[in-house]
Amino acid sequence: MLNLDWLSNHMHHSDTMALWLHQQFDYEFASQSLADWQLDFSQGQANGHWKCLIAMKDGELLGGAALASDDLAERPDLGPWLACVLVKPEVRGRGVAGQLIDGICSHARSVGITTLYLHTHDQHSFYAKRGWRVLERLEAWGKEHYLMVQDL
Repeated sequence: MLNLDWLSNHMHHSDTMALWLHQQFDYEFASQSLADWQLDFSQGQANGHWKCLIAMKDGELLGGAALASDDLAERPDLGPWLACVLVKPEVRGRGVAGQLIDGICSHARSVGITTLYLHTHDQHSFYAKRGWRVLERLEAWGKEHYLMVQDL
């Protein structure tokens, strides 16, 4: 059975989740070492900058998604953000990402957040099917990105 819980309750998975993110979104981390990102990500669980919800099955980490205070240097005026959505390749297509996204949105609503943002360079269709709207297209990290928004 799939279990969703906050990474802050399972910090032994923090470095692994940070590693997966560093590998998947390597263009975003070109100037930040893995060790520095792992430290930032771990600290973000305590200070709220990267509040990550993780999916596990029988204690095995399957993926995660975060509520981030700041995720796009080009748009410091926006936030908070749905960020760090990542599911292990072997469990993709089984609804895990959707459950993580729903969990982050539900938590955001429960703490009074009314709007979330995200950026993606290749998954805008996935998010559009989930009710996210394209706000603009922009260049970030040498790639075209879609800046998307959802009213909660």
